[in-house]
Amino acid sequence: QVQLVESGGGLVQAGGSLRLSCAASGITFNTFREYAVGWFRQAPGKEREFVGRSTWAGSNVYYVDYADSLKGRFTMSRDNAKNAAYLEMNSLKPEDTGVYYCAADRTHSRARSRGDDYDYWGQGIQVTVSS
Repeated sequence: QVQLVESGGGLVQAGGSLRLSCAASGITFNTFREYAVGWFRQAPGKEREFVGRSTWAGSNVYYVDYADSLKGRFTMSRDNAKNAAYLEMNSLKPEDTGVYYCAADRTHSRARSRGDDYDYWGQGIQVTVSS
């Protein structure tokens, strides 16, 4: 059973940075690279929002797609040897406050920005940006 665990959240001032990690377990050795990893967030009182997705394109190539509103501030990366994915968030704003989730699936389609597209989810981690 694939399990995802986020870490690295917390409280940060506006303009600051945070790096979230997503650790995967229960994955067959050396297959994490084939998993697409997505990040979502949910602000208080709002619906869950797509942040970005890293999709395997074969070999060591990945497509990385972001929500248009977050391009330039958020960067996704991954370390397949560690079964881990990361979300680097810079120039944070109070409106970035919310619970952040990582999610995964084994499809190779880039166009998967809905929560229902993913098979596995982390428990979420709180990010709070103070003004």
